Amino acid sequence: MKLILPILLAVAVGARAQNWPHQYKIEPGQSHFAAEVPEGSYRVTLTFGGGPKATSTTVKAEARRLMLEEVRTAPGHTDTRSFIVNVRTPALAAPPENAPGGTSVRLKGREIGSPTWDDKLSLEFLGPVSGVREVDIQPVDVPTVYLVGDSTVTDQQAEPAASWGQMLPRFFRADVAIANHAESGETLKSFITELRLAKALSRMKASDWMIIQFGHNDEKKQWPQTYADPHLTYPAYLRAFIAEARLRGATPILVTPTERRNFDASGHIVPSHGDYPDAVRAVAREEKVGLIDLTRMTTTFYEALGPQRSPLAFNDGGKDKTHHDNYGAYEIARMVASSLVSADPRLAAHLLPEGRRYDPAKPDPPERFALPASAEHSEVRPDGS
Repeated sequence: MKLILPILLAVAVGARAQNWPHQYKIEPGQSHFAAEVPEGSYRVTLTFGGGPKATSTTVKAEARRLMLEEVRTAPGHTDTRSFIVNVRTPALAAPPENAPGGTSVRLKGREIGSPTWDDKLSLEFLGPVSGVREVDIQPVDVPTVYLVGDSTVTDQQAEPAASWGQMLPRFFRADVAIANHAESGETLKSFITELRLAKALSRMKASDWMIIQFGHNDEKKQWPQTYADPHLTYPAYLRAFIAEARLRGATPILVTPTERRNFDASGHIVPSHGDYPDAVRAVAREEKVGLIDLTRMTTTFYEALGPQRSPLAFNDGGKDKTHHDNYGAYEIARMVASSLVSADPRLAAHLLPEGRRYDPAKPDPPERFALPASAEHSEVRPDGS
């Protein structure tokens, strides 16, 4: 996916020894950029335009995280925009001698070499006339929102699949980082055994948040090693995640799983998650944590589109009834962002104005949605179902 100009990459790698900020010139027509940086969060400031033509640029970071959408400049004019990119590697501090644990997250094959896990800050410039001319990178210490969950949350690497977590940065100001640790096929149990939770917790601090959405895979009895009963083990594991966040002074927020797209003959969604959404709601009440009810909101969203148009929100041309495309992920990210206004007003204070309101009963028409596609494309569906 990293189609990086060799000369630019050499300059960016060598820049590590220089003082911050790091500044780079972007060649006309250049679509990818990467700079080697230490693990952490960075404020990226881009300068657009300045040439003889009007420009329109959409910017994605790492594995297709949407950062800026349709930044336009008139001929001869410039514009400057900033956003926060979180960069991480799989490495963990070695546990003490004879102690359990590991020195690295147990990545899946599809994650090896992914921009999500390497030591570079990667950017992709998209649009009919991309206009980025300068990149400025500055390390920052800002509050971080850790996303933990499954394939409906993760940064999907390749078109046409997409998940709400990779669209969420679009709706936040440049004063908070979104660190999406979610991964396809994950459960509450596997997130622990693969050291993914340990990785998120290793950098978590008191000003941070952890948004937790599991259920799609935890409910699978055919996966006996990671199955979690909705009345006993599933709520118990949710409480463990909550406790770990609170131990570090961070704020947990629970999310019910997105619904699957299965309609009955009357045009209503058939619930597929059984008692799991109610279990999340009950834990949120009992533990007094914020709740985002995506099960209810996505049900309303699909029914508003109806059986004929709702496939336009899903991966694989609608053949996939679980995973979303860019449009579906974008709309669900708006549900998450707008729900924070009531679920956690302190986090909602970091939202852009356009992220604060959304009605799933009145979604934007999918036929009018346009987001430039990334270079990476795959016909392989995400893990899980």
